[in-house]
Amino acid sequence: MSFFKYISTILHPIVIPTIGVMLYFLLIPSNLVSKQKLLVLSLVFIVTYLIPLLLIVLFKKLRFIKSYKIKGIKERKLPVALMVFLFYLLGTTISNVVNLRDLGILFYATSLALFIVYLLFFFKIKTSVHLLSLGIFAGFFIVLTNIHSKSFTIVIMILFLLAGVLASARLSLKAHSSKEIYIGFFIGLLSPSIIYYLL
Repeated sequence: MSFFKYISTILHPIVIPTIGVMLYFLLIPSNLVSKQKLLVLSLVFIVTYLIPLLLIVLFKKLRFIKSYKIKGIKERKLPVALMVFLFYLLGTTISNVVNLRDLGILFYATSLALFIVYLLFFFKIKTSVHLLSLGIFAGFFIVLTNIHSKSFTIVIMILFLLAGVLASARLSLKAHSSKEIYIGFFIGLLSPSIIYYLL
């Protein structure tokens, strides 16, 4: 596997939410005990990793998609629509847990960002969901800086650095154009702030 494919796999959109929650629990003080944190992490892993994986396999079997890479806009519409719904439900569920309302922002923001991506399909505009996920991650920690009055500058800088590396990988693999990468990242970056000010 080439370096660029390795980066794209490691920083795949279905992996990022679980990593984000793990980092959240490491950096944000919480009254939750270890078993409760594990339960939340398991729920996130199932909804954002296992279910999308199973859905993609099912869509391939039913020939809704031609390949697991899901390159075309037409093939992306159904998976993205379902993920908008799943992330919204996950955000609602987690927001109802005491002391985890701010974590709910992450999933509401992802739902919003994917909804915008879906709307852009009607204008024949494709975006990089890889960069979208890292943008959401970075935007989320920017919001957490305001909520907790605590600096997450190092985390945010690392996420921007990773976004740069991932963008280079996606361009080298000819998976996206520069325009699709920029659109994806900035939609993701702004979505947590929009949710934060709306809630």
